Amino acid sequence: MLRNLFFSIIFFSGIIFISLIFLPSLIFPQSLVLFGGKLMGHWTSFCLHNILSVKIKILGKENIIHDKKFFIAASHQSMFETFYLQTIFNSPVFILKRELLLIPIFGWYLKKIGSVSIKRGKITKDNLSFFDDIKKIINNTNRPLIIFPQGTRAKPEERPPFKKGVSRLYEELKISCQPIAINSGYVWPKKGFKTANKQITISILQPINYGMEKLEFINNLEKKIYSELDKIS
Repeated sequence: MLRNLFFSIIFFSGIIFISLIFLPSLIFPQSLVLFGGKLMGHWTSFCLHNILSVKIKILGKENIIHDKKFFIAASHQSMFETFYLQTIFNSPVFILKRELLLIPIFGWYLKKIGSVSIKRGKITKDNLSFFDDIKKIINNTNRPLIIFPQGTRAKPEERPPFKKGVSRLYEELKISCQPIAINSGYVWPKKGFKTANKQITISILQPINYGMEKLEFINNLEKKIYSELDKIS
């Protein structure tokens, strides 16, 4: 319990410190803010390793798409992946719930890095232009889009059906998908204490190229990620 408390104090103090240090960057080019995001990812790794003795193992680096545009579909079990995936990929563009943009300072950063927000469960004017906004971003940047198709953080043993939005993205963007399975919930659960002396495994799976029907794609994606989670759990 004390180790968890120490981790939380040190980790969030570091995140706040980085946020404050980079606050002036909000008026400078976006690249400077993106560097701050990568720094937060490395800080996450540092705290896990040095305070909780947690190892991070990355599988399938050879599967990372390099020569064309793509979007990432990753399993979501904890706060870990929102920070750490920025150290593996080229500053992903996050799709996130609208409420996160309202958080002071943190929300400002999310806007500055080009995050795309959506108000879940409601039809609004902004939501109707959601896919058009994403297309513009994808066409004007080499940064990959990232989405968590489970919709929210899930417990490691849970296997909720993927949200249909991920198949709509696949259909609208007409680009490849990079599936990723992450078992971070065993170390950093949605609720409760973190677990020390464990390993977080990030498995980067073979891409799913564009060309499938929406239903075939989402079934394939869900099967690939959940099958891999069963292996690394």
